[in-house]
Amino acid sequence: MSKKSIIALVIVVAGLVVTASAAFTVRETEQVLVLRFGEVQRSISEPGLNFKLPFIDTARFFDKRVLDYDATVQEIPTADQKQLVVNAFARYRIVNQLDFYTTVGTEFNMEQRFDALINSALRRVLGEVQLSVVLTPERARLMEEFTRIVADEAKDFGVEVVDVRIKRIDLPAENSKAIFDRMSTQREQEARLVRAEGDKESKRIRAEGDKRQRVIVAEAQREAEILRGEGDAEAQGLYNNAYGKNVEFFDFWRSMQAMQKGLSGDTTTYVGPPDSDFFRFFRDETGAPPESQ
Repeated sequence: MSKKSIIALVIVVAGLVVTASAAFTVRETEQVLVLRFGEVQRSISEPGLNFKLPFIDTARFFDKRVLDYDATVQEIPTADQKQLVVNAFARYRIVNQLDFYTTVGTEFNMEQRFDALINSALRRVLGEVQLSVVLTPERARLMEEFTRIVADEAKDFGVEVVDVRIKRIDLPAENSKAIFDRMSTQREQEARLVRAEGDKESKRIRAEGDKRQRVIVAEAQREAEILRGEGDAEAQGLYNNAYGKNVEFFDFWRSMQAMQKGLSGDTTTYVGPPDSDFFRFFRDETGAPPESQ
């Protein structure tokens, strides 16, 4: 190969190298900053073929798509000093590559900033409420406040926060056991209180029932005594009327009743003189007792 051919080849290769160093393509998913010795010369957001000074300018590419970031698990204290283990994530888009480059420089650095932003926002939001509030529907409002804080502070870095959410909230293992033990103790105390109130109510109802029973029995006994007294008075009145109408018959009837009650049973034996008044109705017309058989 001749010397001229070699020189021509070198010129062609050098031209290709210079062209390759000067030309760059911006894709639809990218945005570019052209830097010269670290200073920003221009910003390119539209896709297409672009050029820069070879070996002097450099092109820094940034993604235009929505980027995902899972934040480091944070341990956040609540207002009542309960520790929460919070796992959050963020979805963001670089909307101003110049601000992004001058503040954080790279996506890796932005993720470090997101850790700080999320941690700070969580402490501001969850640190002002008690643990019980986090477990209620009020949690939705807390998440809105958390998202707003992160989105507002992320604007300074040239990014737009599309979404930021808490994926999971847990209690530390030691706290979970302590809270479980405390809740168990509280439930036991409530159960003892309910049982004590139940026993108290049971005794009250039983005492009320006993009182009503005594009142009812007393009233029934009083009514029975009244009825018995009225019956005895009526019976005595009948006896008196009968005695007044036929004294001898009434005397005979009462004597027969006395014998029936006094000599009841097959083994009853009467010991006494036959001329006693008890057998006066068994005497003959002369008044003498009946002859022994």
